[in-house]
Amino acid sequence: MIISERICVIGSGYVGLTTGVCLASLGHSVTCVDRDSTTVAELREARTFLAEPDLTGLLRHGLETNALRFDTTAEAAAAASAVVFLCLPTPPGADGSADLTAIEQTVRRIRKLLRPSAVLVTKSTVPVGTADNIRTWLDREDIAVVSNPEFLREGHAVYDFLHPTRILIGSNEPVAAKRVAALYDAVRAEVIVTDPATAELSKYAANSFLATKLSYINTVAEVCEAVGADITDLTHVLGTDPRIGADFLSPGPGWGGPCLPKDTRALLRQADHAGVDFPVLAAAIASNIHHRGRMIARLRDELGRNLSGARIGVLGLTFKTGTNDLRDSPASHVVRALTGFGATVAAHDPTVHHEIPGVEVKTDVYEVVPGIDGLILITDWPEYHSLDWNRIAGMMVGDLVLDTRNAFARRHLAAAGLRCVSLGRRSA
Repeated sequence: MIISERICVIGSGYVGLTTGVCLASLGHSVTCVDRDSTTVAELREARTFLAEPDLTGLLRHGLETNALRFDTTAEAAAAASAVVFLCLPTPPGADGSADLTAIEQTVRRIRKLLRPSAVLVTKSTVPVGTADNIRTWLDREDIAVVSNPEFLREGHAVYDFLHPTRILIGSNEPVAAKRVAALYDAVRAEVIVTDPATAELSKYAANSFLATKLSYINTVAEVCEAVGADITDLTHVLGTDPRIGADFLSPGPGWGGPCLPKDTRALLRQADHAGVDFPVLAAAIASNIHHRGRMIARLRDELGRNLSGARIGVLGLTFKTGTNDLRDSPASHVVRALTGFGATVAAHDPTVHHEIPGVEVKTDVYEVVPGIDGLILITDWPEYHSLDWNRIAGMMVGDLVLDTRNAFARRHLAAAGLRCVSLGRRSA
């Protein structure tokens, strides 16, 4: 039997909104809080800025059943709740360390209002020692502090919440750990209970491992180009090895987004602070910077000209498919470098319809093409898999298509008179 809890989720961004909506769908009574009154007003009308499958449907259902509410102030909701989730931003500082200002200010603001025996749960990605800091800021022995990191993929957030590979709970208080675990009783997954420090470090370790795997395969693709090997066949070989697995073996223009760049730097900073040298992670970060720059060098070399005055078309702006998130996307770095070299950039992305400084954002993919010297695919949206290459070739000035995701069938482009350059693949 599932026990319904009254829950407050502070922070209604990507993690907070997904957490609140999904917990409401599991039978709990949830109030989500956000300081932005415009965001709250839109959420009350079942409108969300997140392009997440199934999120809007669950949001609407939660509102209709009154299982889900939204507010701009945390005090009343926190005081009335048995469990309070902190889903607040922890942006990187200049040295890469996580800024916990939002968490500290929130904890200090609500600490006297929390009911006795309430549980305060940290969902945000935070460095080791944050649970101990929260206990200090709380200054209350009757409130339990639990770490419950999220492992959500953008574009799959609802699915990942309701079908997780594991539920991680960090607590030194067994009763509090069981209460948090019980919130997920309707979800089938292994529940791993550990100490707070291990839970906090696990999130950084997982993301940093994935980032390292991506940097590794991007470098292998560069080696393939140098020696005449084929990265597509090679990754198939690696992926069939169960010790390696096929995930995160697709070469590309570098990794980005709101998590991997931030979390790798934060883990490196924590290791340094602990006196531990972490050369593998440092190299993965440096390698990623190299591969972002390599896309620009490759484009310049293939065009055989200086980029100043060149007109370049860009396909895809978000950091990956299935999301409208532009934060630290590989495309943003490529576009910034192109415009810095004096190129004119026209771009298309199916989820981006607002203006971007220095970029002509087009609503139709074919509006990107007229008069361009070269076209570069950065985000591999399905919409780009059925392009009319004869039509595109007829509108381009040049003939170069730089496929940084190895998504296009090169023979189709060659038939249209275009020269398709891929990463780590033998010449067509």
